[in-house]
Amino acid sequence: MNDCLFCKIIAGEIPSTKVYEDEYVYAFRDINPQAPVHVLVLPKEHICCADKIDESNSALVGKCFEAIAKIAAAEGLKNGYRVVNNCGEDGGQTVRHLHFHLLGGKKLPEGMA
Repeated sequence: MNDCLFCKIIAGEIPSTKVYEDEYVYAFRDINPQAPVHVLVLPKEHICCADKIDESNSALVGKCFEAIAKIAAAEGLKNGYRVVNNCGEDGGQTVRHLHFHLLGGKKLPEGMA
């Protein structure tokens, strides 16, 4: 999508602090971190939100979670981490491109999502 912030980041049109990239997934540090480690992990293919995951693109979600495990290990998150997805306006999704927040680096509060 031409007006998607994350598509522009993936394309290199907007700078980011990349921590991981492969054929299917791009991951970068959140500019407003909520934990010592806060990485956004997203499929390179534009999928607007979790509601639009279907049999034609669900393998990309698996690729994201494969990448999450690699990133968590590289970031030293040995005691655990949290993965969060916000879907839609009421769910707090501010960028309409499917993405997962990888949060860790300290004991996270139970109410933090």
